[in-house]
Amino acid sequence: MNKITAHFFSVVGHPMLVLLYILLLLLAVNPQQFGITSMTDNRAVLLLISVFTTTVLLPGLGVALMKPLGFIKSLRMDDKQERIGPYIVAGVFYLWLYKNLDSVGQTPPLYLICVLGATIGLFLNFFINIFTKISAHAAGMGGFIAMILLMLQQPEWMKYGLTLSTFGGTLQLSLIVVLAVVILLAGLVGTARLALGAHVPGDLYRGYAAGFVAVLIASAIL
Repeated sequence: MNKITAHFFSVVGHPMLVLLYILLLLLAVNPQQFGITSMTDNRAVLLLISVFTTTVLLPGLGVALMKPLGFIKSLRMDDKQERIGPYIVAGVFYLWLYKNLDSVGQTPPLYLICVLGATIGLFLNFFINIFTKISAHAAGMGGFIAMILLMLQQPEWMKYGLTLSTFGGTLQLSLIVVLAVVILLAGLVGTARLALGAHVPGDLYRGYAAGFVAVLIASAIL
């Protein structure tokens, strides 16, 4: 994999985007679970904006500010010690999102599990990072896979598919196909991190396992 392709998959597979991806998937598959008829409804758009702001924009700004303040040397954060602060910042925002969604009472239980799983995953990464380096990208992908597997176990989600608009009409994809695509994406993201020299295979294995287990823990709690 060349550097340009590796950078592309590193951006597409960034862990802060996973909750936004799964929300888009859930809204596209069965928006009725959110009390709406379409993912273009105002409530859906506001929810997407809220999740993007809390899990991508604000944590991203917080981490970016750490560089001029001298807390991190580079946004790449090659040194595992530099990742401690960003993990804490992102974890606080994720926990805040979970509490807000839980208090609203209109969020499907599956998405609450996803948000709690992502939050647990962040703090699990933080703990593991104290002792050894771990790939946050791999953790995000591991959690993504676990989230879709949970969808496949619940009747209100598994009986639906993902409908995509194409130039020739519509394309209906089963969740099994979606799962296969995400597994492929997880592999490409891991390969990209290796190609960029950001991680070694052991970091990826720990990341995939941590993200997957975090969602299972959230499922057991809720």
